[in-house]
Amino acid sequence: MGYPGGLRARWAWGGSGQGADVFALSESGGDIIDHGTLGGPDVEQYCRAEVRVEGPAGTWTARFASPIYDEPAALLWDTPALFVATYGFTTYAFDARGGSLRWHHRSGTPLIALIGSSRLAHVIVQAEIETFAIEADGTVAWRVAHSDVVTSAELVGGKLVLNSFSAQVTALDPVTGRTAG
Repeated sequence: MGYPGGLRARWAWGGSGQGADVFALSESGGDIIDHGTLGGPDVEQYCRAEVRVEGPAGTWTARFASPIYDEPAALLWDTPALFVATYGFTTYAFDARGGSLRWHHRSGTPLIALIGSSRLAHVIVQAEIETFAIEADGTVAWRVAHSDVVTSAELVGGKLVLNSFSAQVTALDPVTGRTAG
């Protein structure tokens, strides 16, 4: 996948206990940093993922672990120059150029969406039962808990629109997290 500023990222991931298979395809060159223990304690039995990021300043690779099978997601947050990734229950923010981990945030439920916009001072991380707005320094700007499992989240017409398992639709102001009219 290509990102602004000449960054390119390639993902590999697999199911429970398949870390050796995922990492057997790792490309050489650049630093490889394993952040698996941030995803939980039993890393070798967990699902594993790896992202390789190449850019004008060099190449780096980060590895992750999750107790559930998940497809990783990422975005380039251009203003603070962060590469933000989600996998399983955890959000990670890396220096986009060098790959150093700036912060991580773990949710109590699986993550289903990662949303960024140049009009926001934070990224929005949607978990099944809560929404987080996380600032560039890793501080949680706001958090909203939900009474039903959220199945999708997207920015529509300046609002964060959430759909739930029971077909409830909720609109939030993406800046404040308050209910939007």
